[in-house]
Amino acid sequence: MSMDNYQRVVLASRPRGEVLTENFRLESVAVPALADGQVLVRNHYLSLDPYMRGRMSEAKSYAASQALDDTMIGGTAGEIVASNNPRFAVGDKVVGMLGWAEMGVSDGSLLRKVDTTHIPLSAYLGVVGMPGMTAWYGLTQIMQPKEGETILVSAASGAVGSAVGQLAKLRGCRAVGIAGGPEKCAYVVDELGFDACVDYKAGNLAADLAAAAPNGIDALFENVGGAGFDATLPLMNAFGRIALCGLIAGYNGDEQAIRNMRYLLTSRINLRGFIVSEHMDLWPQGLTELGGLVATGKLKYRETVAEGLAAAPEAFIGLLKGRNFGKQLVKLV
Repeated sequence: MSMDNYQRVVLASRPRGEVLTENFRLESVAVPALADGQVLVRNHYLSLDPYMRGRMSEAKSYAASQALDDTMIGGTAGEIVASNNPRFAVGDKVVGMLGWAEMGVSDGSLLRKVDTTHIPLSAYLGVVGMPGMTAWYGLTQIMQPKEGETILVSAASGAVGSAVGQLAKLRGCRAVGIAGGPEKCAYVVDELGFDACVDYKAGNLAADLAAAAPNGIDALFENVGGAGFDATLPLMNAFGRIALCGLIAGYNGDEQAIRNMRYLLTSRINLRGFIVSEHMDLWPQGLTELGGLVATGKLKYRETVAEGLAAAPEAFIGLLKGRNFGKQLVKLV
């Protein structure tokens, strides 16, 4: 990157099935002159998140598709390096949605100033950002856990799931996770403090889930869909609540059939899908709680960091395959 140019990653083609590195293109663009009210941000970190896979498709969804030949969408954390906006000064640390690029221009409307005194900048893209708010919203507004209840979290070692379980434990619940592999399951129990974690790769999903939740499941945070969701439904207690956040098992275009749908009726289950960006009115409340817990060490998190913008496509593909541990980031500075 020079003073005149910076690099970005654009969507070059739409994936057919699995995402491939050739679906992306790295290119150099000129640093634009700032208009009144605009700021120039040097991005330090990029956030990679599963929702991006849906945006790469032209299928109808809750948000517009990612345009071809445009900067890949995504959350960013960085520093103001030039400002024509009185609300922002050079040196301010900010979080925004400037995409897969070394730099970005903003009018400030979607930028949030953050304090890095007690919380690292990268955490504002994870546990004190959109993933943390997703966990907080799904748990408090949809699952509404009561002390002593059993909650289940799929993708429990990920950026969202890891926060759900810890927040539930702080509310006096029994927390059970589902994760892939013994290393991730050990982290979920030993580091994050879940009561149990089921390894879906071990081949005994239904039996292991039943053993981990002997009193049934009162509330479920669903990130994945597929076999894990099917195995969970028969274990749901009457009037159980399900916060449906993601269906990563189907992000490559696979059909997402529900095999045990009758339990939605017989157990009178309340299932609600949600998109956390549609509930911005609650973000100040949620971020205040999350920030306080991280600053005091009561909410733990883990990051997988890829180095350099060119590493973003491969890191994103790894995220969709479950190769990351915790929050997937790309470090630019």
